[in-house]
Amino acid sequence: MSHPSTPSELSDRPEPETAPLTESDPGEAPKSPQDSYVKLAMRNMVRKRGTSLKHFFLTTAGLLGLLVGLAYLTR
Repeated sequence: MSHPSTPSELSDRPEPETAPLTESDPGEAPKSPQDSYVKLAMRNMVRKRGTSLKHFFLTTAGLLGLLVGLAYLTR
């Protein structure tokens, strides 16, 4: 059993392939790794506009209901 001792022997080994960290549709090419999380989230929100707006308005109504309910209980 010999251990590689020089850097040239270490660099001769093939690098293991890694899977991309971002999800993509089956027909879509993988996205570049420099895309930030915020950029991917914004792209996803634009693609699914109706769902995002529905969730936004439900969250807003829920928070307003919570605040009004707390104000009523603590008056």
